[in-house]
Amino acid sequence: MAALDRRIMNRLDALNYYTATKKYDLAFPRLTQDIEADVVVIGGGFSGINTALELAEKGITDVVVLEAKHLGYGGTGRNGGQVMAGIGHDLNAVKKHVGPEGLETLFKIANLGAGIIRERIEKYGINADFCQGYGYLAYNERQVKTLRTWEKEFSAVDPDEDIELLTGAAVSSVIGSDVYAGVLKHMGGGHVHSLNLLLGEAQALASHGARIFENSPVISVDYGDRITVRTNAGKVTASKLLWACDSFLNKLEPSIYGKTINTYAFQIATEPLSDALIERISPIRGAYSDIRPVIDYFRVTRENRLLYGSATRLFDYIPEDLAGWNRALMLKTFPYLADVKVELAWGGPMACSANLFPQIGTLDGRPNAFYVQGYSGFGVTPSHIVCKVLAEGMSEGSARYDLMSSIPHVSILGRDAARAPITSAAKAWHQLSGYFNGRR
Repeated sequence: MAALDRRIMNRLDALNYYTATKKYDLAFPRLTQDIEADVVVIGGGFSGINTALELAEKGITDVVVLEAKHLGYGGTGRNGGQVMAGIGHDLNAVKKHVGPEGLETLFKIANLGAGIIRERIEKYGINADFCQGYGYLAYNERQVKTLRTWEKEFSAVDPDEDIELLTGAAVSSVIGSDVYAGVLKHMGGGHVHSLNLLLGEAQALASHGARIFENSPVISVDYGDRITVRTNAGKVTASKLLWACDSFLNKLEPSIYGKTINTYAFQIATEPLSDALIERISPIRGAYSDIRPVIDYFRVTRENRLLYGSATRLFDYIPEDLAGWNRALMLKTFPYLADVKVELAWGGPMACSANLFPQIGTLDGRPNAFYVQGYSGFGVTPSHIVCKVLAEGMSEGSARYDLMSSIPHVSILGRDAARAPITSAAKAWHQLSGYFNGRR
């Protein structure tokens, strides 16, 4: 990791809500020997564990997962826990590459994520505090118009789901804030304790016979018909490899490292609140996000805390006071929380692709070396969709995998040397474009 990134991560690695409230006391050994496998996965977050679990459920159980630190150290253990519809920021951004039929396919699979998560929790008895109820929030009539379109699209895919657009006084039945002109209630979405979900999925993966190693950073990879992955104390030789590091790839595989760029998001967790206050904030005890190009997102937890997160709007920087910065945003939405204490504040990087759409595929000239990355800040639900499709590609193949892997992945010049100016310019453009697509 570059020196700048180390300094940044030292500031963002404070105790967060997820590590403070995890329910699984799982620990996996360090790799200290030379072993063989059918598949080796580099990365112990949602992408790595979910793809491995999908493969195991297909009967491919000789899988090894290597994690440099501990499971969920990356984005999986730092996110908002939102379970929402969608797979990328804007499907129309990839329409020219997939055509109308491909876009229709992507839209259909984009709404599978919440169901996959619910089914997995039930199948393996995962204790992840899943709670149904989501609100997409509009600040003005232009955004309300966008939500009307979303209501029709979501209802067409899930006609039996409780999906309803509310405006005016009815907004208060879903969210306790006066700043919104409308809310699209989607009871098929919701929120989850993402670290507990991951650890439950890892436990399920291990029950299939897969081997997981923590504190085993990869130092080199030798490609060929059999791929050798070396750590600082052992190595794995396998027929197939998956890079699943996302924002923590750290130049290990240059051919995909340059296809994303990191920006940062930040969150806070309040002290436990009274039932009455939680009921006022969230009558549906749900999760929420507005639909601006750079969103605010928040949810209540089982312990009656409010988690509130966002990212910088225009200029890309790390606030000196993470708690104070996010608290100010929270109070704009909920001014009646002025006396509430913030107990935890943290943040982390997000690997963004140029089109803000997840990337899957194989390395050039290496058909047995796969990768997944670039969730662009929306990883909890999309990772469960994308990794199902990716596992199809790594095993029997599928039309869905062919479609998603056919989308070009643009390299981002100056990814490290000019990271902050590039991300700041991208945010400015993203904000401007919001006026033309009904999200500003």
